[in-house]
Amino acid sequence: MTSPPIAPVSLLLVAQALTKVYRGVGDDVTVFQNLNFTLQKGEMVAIVGASGAGKSTLLHLLGGLDQPTSGTVVLDDFDMFKNGELQLAALRNRRIGFVFQFHHLLPEFSALENVMMPLLIRGQKRSEAEGRARDLLQRVGLEKRIVHRPGELSGGERQRVALARALVTSPALLLADEPTGNLDQQTGAEVFALIRQLHVEEGLTSIIVTHNEQLAATCDRVLHLVSGQLI
Repeated sequence: MTSPPIAPVSLLLVAQALTKVYRGVGDDVTVFQNLNFTLQKGEMVAIVGASGAGKSTLLHLLGGLDQPTSGTVVLDDFDMFKNGELQLAALRNRRIGFVFQFHHLLPEFSALENVMMPLLIRGQKRSEAEGRARDLLQRVGLEKRIVHRPGELSGGERQRVALARALVTSPALLLADEPTGNLDQQTGAEVFALIRQLHVEEGLTSIIVTHNEQLAATCDRVLHLVSGQLI
């Protein structure tokens, strides 16, 4: 009896020999050195670790928001740090969605306008951008709050708007940095469950940085950032 064929591994992101050193007036601070990481398409991976371990720094490097001291990050076939800033910015707009602990919504715009913004920046027609934004706001349970500005929303609602904004461009990769860290336990659990649901519905590949071991355990894989290495 022959064994069934093994499905090939399909990698979305590969980071090799990542080193990040902050150089100051005094001693240099090495956050991590020669760190390697691979991410399969469709995975939802949690990265946990103590405060100051470098989790946010790593996420920023993987998303092209910061440059490593050395090493490479390749998303599909795009080598992030061998291309110019314009190409990298275009990649972030089209292929990567970001959610941060603090929502970073624009206070003068409504929830709908905040979610539309990445598509408008891309140059998409306003009617198309509005349709996609309305659909996502409905899916995160905010169809009755679309005209409200961030200051008129609760913390959980603001984070739902931020999640909708991250997904409006239909990214391949979702990077979430402590997305529930500024919320109470119940609201945080609800937002995390929503991320998990949309991860499946949108066909995402996701990396979630969190202090919450219980929430992390619901992900496909949990990695601990310890002494500059992922374990």
